[in-house]
Amino acid sequence: MLISPAFAQAAGDGASSYGSLLMFLPILVVFYFFLIRPQQQRSKQQKQMLDALRRGDKVVTSGGIIGTIAKVVSDTEVAVDIADNVRVRVVRSTISQVLAKPEPAGKSKDSDKSKDKDAARAAEQEKEESEVVKTNGAGEQTRPSRCCTSNPGRS
Repeated sequence: MLISPAFAQAAGDGASSYGSLLMFLPILVVFYFFLIRPQQQRSKQQKQMLDALRRGDKVVTSGGIIGTIAKVVSDTEVAVDIADNVRVRVVRSTISQVLAKPEPAGKSKDSDKSKDKDAARAAEQEKEESEVVKTNGAGEQTRPSRCCTSNPGRS
């Protein structure tokens, strides 16, 4: 006997190799939709964010330093103000997120109106809080707690 029985049996079972290949295909599809594609989308968003950086943006570096972009030095570097009179040059790819973007110059008219409204609301709230001061039976001034004023049904 030149061929062992185990080898002869394995050679005749070619259909099972196609079956295992067909089972492997759905696993590849799941990996693509749950792992590869979302990672590609995140990297695309990160690249768009880095391309849109400009002076005045408040950013966080991958090291956790929060600062404001003072100057875009080149395609790969930006100068970031992290404190008063402290400016560091950072590689653009180390910026992990943009916290706030400054308002464009043309939007200042609308923002002045909203700032005036916000200031008026804040002044009104301060006035209401100062008028709420009450006296208890001993003649001491007390302020009601915030939890009781927001829910008048509870005592």
